[in-house]
Amino acid sequence: MWLKKLNRIVVCLIPVALVACSTVAEKEKIDAANVYLQLGVRYLSLNNLSLAKENLELALQSNSDSIPAHIAMAFLYEKLNKYDDARQQYERCLSLDPENLSLQNNYGRFLCDRRDFDKGMALLTKASSNMLNETPWMALTNAGRCQMAMGDKKKAGTYFEKALQANPNYAPLLLEMQKMSYQNGDFKASREYLERYLTVAAQTPDTLWVAIQTEQALGNEMLVKEYTALLLEKFPYSNEAKQIKSTLRPQ
Repeated sequence: MWLKKLNRIVVCLIPVALVACSTVAEKEKIDAANVYLQLGVRYLSLNNLSLAKENLELALQSNSDSIPAHIAMAFLYEKLNKYDDARQQYERCLSLDPENLSLQNNYGRFLCDRRDFDKGMALLTKASSNMLNETPWMALTNAGRCQMAMGDKKKAGTYFEKALQANPNYAPLLLEMQKMSYQNGDFKASREYLERYLTVAAQTPDTLWVAIQTEQALGNEMLVKEYTALLLEKFPYSNEAKQIKSTLRPQ
């Protein structure tokens, strides 16, 4: 009788033990995926693309449903100019969690960059208008960029103004305002946006290039020379530096 009771107890405990083991194993996989993801993102930020790819692949092997890992892999493929592969990563995320705000913002930006404006704007509008979005200025800025690419400066300005109201210190937004002000011929505003940008972020080839054009328009040759020297010194292999060098060559 005791043997039968023991057998029944063991039979009852086996499923519990299997679930416990499964839960522990799954947790270990998720933990490993997070470690690989952090390493992959770190290498991505350092532009070490081979190690970034290796770690992101390991992250996805450990957790194939990790949306941050898929998004990071999409960024990597963008850097490698493998846009079809990047799109597949974003679409995989969309199938996993279509309401993910980070995904809507990043995929929307990607689609606009690929000139798929309607689908890109639909995702960016959805992300920016969601009341649960704690960083709406990101999607608003990308929506403004999308409108600029579509040639509608007025709508772009509206999105940028909304983003400024939400976060007046968002560096990518201040860069867009610097560019748009220059394009609109408002050179003093372009200079002011650069000054605001530099309080929250460092110079980039993009900011320096616009600054050079702005100061030329304002007739400030001293700042033109300063920004040109800084561009050639800090970013000698950038496309902007190459353009500067091409104008300096003897004819």
